[in-house]
Amino acid sequence: MKFYVLFGPPGAGKGTQAKLLSEKYHLHHISTGDLLRQEIKKGTDLGNQAAVLINAGNFVPDEVVVAMIKNCIEENTQVEGFLFDGFPRTISQAEILDTMLKERGEEVTSILSITLPDVLVFERIQHRAMIEGRMDDANRDIIQNRINTYHQKTEPLIDFYKRQGKYQEVDGTGTIEEVFENISKLV
Repeated sequence: MKFYVLFGPPGAGKGTQAKLLSEKYHLHHISTGDLLRQEIKKGTDLGNQAAVLINAGNFVPDEVVVAMIKNCIEENTQVEGFLFDGFPRTISQAEILDTMLKERGEEVTSILSITLPDVLVFERIQHRAMIEGRMDDANRDIIQNRINTYHQKTEPLIDFYKRQGKYQEVDGTGTIEEVFENISKLV
């Protein structure tokens, strides 16, 4: 079983690339953002709690995200692998993922990191807000908070996975097709 992590700042194109990769390589795409938005849309307690955090540009607690991920893996046993999009976002989540996979006799196959300068992150998130109507993407202060949170909490994963020899990087400034071709070479 393959376990890929699609990594990068908000707006880097992880969701777009994940859909293309999951189709090409028959992977089950697990987007924590999509899972959380489904809970918010349903109006569940989890969804309501998550909405407050997401709308402020903050992360949802590890235990909530991990429980959703674990359930998703256990429910999808007939796939060739998984592609995580938006998880892990912190060192503690990465350690939890490693432990969870180790208990299954598995491990993370590779980290596929899409790099993008902050100025392009702003542009892409604002563009996405207009297209998808996502209010969490419309406010400049919230976007800046998401970028700061990424740099402070998520970027340390680069060294974490480099030490494991699993980190691979792709320039995210090209077209969707160019970025997909470069990621495909790594897979």
